[in-house]
Amino acid sequence: MTKLYVIHENEEWTTHLFKRLEELDVPYEDWLLSSGTVDLTAVPPEGIFYNRMSASSHTRGNRFSPELTSAVLFWLEHHGRTVINGSRALELELSKVKQYLELERFGVRTPKTTAAVGREQLIKAAESFAGKSFITKHNRAGKGLGVQLFQSVEALKEYVKSETFEEPVDGVTLIQEYIKSPESYITRCEFVGGEFVYAVRVDTSEGFELCPADACTIEDLFCPAEEQETPAKFQVREGFTHPVLEKYKKVLTANNIQIAGIEFIEDEDGTIYTYDINTNTNYNSDAEAAYGTYGMLEVAKFLGNKLSSEYPTVLS
Repeated sequence: MTKLYVIHENEEWTTHLFKRLEELDVPYEDWLLSSGTVDLTAVPPEGIFYNRMSASSHTRGNRFSPELTSAVLFWLEHHGRTVINGSRALELELSKVKQYLELERFGVRTPKTTAAVGREQLIKAAESFAGKSFITKHNRAGKGLGVQLFQSVEALKEYVKSETFEEPVDGVTLIQEYIKSPESYITRCEFVGGEFVYAVRVDTSEGFELCPADACTIEDLFCPAEEQETPAKFQVREGFTHPVLEKYKKVLTANNIQIAGIEFIEDEDGTIYTYDINTNTNYNSDAEAAYGTYGMLEVAKFLGNKLSSEYPTVLS
């Protein structure tokens, strides 16, 4: 049977999508790639394939799921299958360096950033930020992995030489200028089918790890989606418009990304700095209920429409 295939490594993050697909009677199959094989001599099944692989898979014990997914995606694309958020999307999901260069290519401002491999190189790279606040983060991240705020190079040196230093899974740590916002929040712009759906304001006053999913596995600073958290932590910015949205759309189109959340922060002068493209986007139900638009429902509709347009008899 021709159907939609959902590629992922985290069952908690697909529950809501599967419910929406069932509501719309969209036939689907769960392709959980926590492990597996790829027979390069085989022909893939007919259907539409949606990639939801996450850069933070290694934090859930699925260290090589992205590599397995990359093999699967190239195999599917080799056979001409339609893949939503295909191999190029995965490439950007796994590298903030590539994200920033793509954003800059389309005139989207990103914070000053230096990539470093090795502890001594990291300290040396921080010297160009001397006298300014800066943050570190992992190149292959998700969930705010490795994000630490520093007021000096000496403070970074202490951290890097300590046992608490977090080694990034790909070895690449980023040093980035700290953008001071007049209020403690960032904005995440959601896109489905390459079109803007809404922007959500996310309160960052309690920490850097930002997971909007209603079921998430963050165990460090906090999980904004936990039931006891106030819904005000996530609020849709009603009527949000900005010229940067058109630039975002161009970035997504150029990289064959159909579904994504793009995050930015505004400084004291109102200048926008974009710092993340998340191609494995999740949504917060409290914020959506207050607004009346549901991201995962829009995703399910988009996927169902793609399936029916390529295979008209499937949903008839």
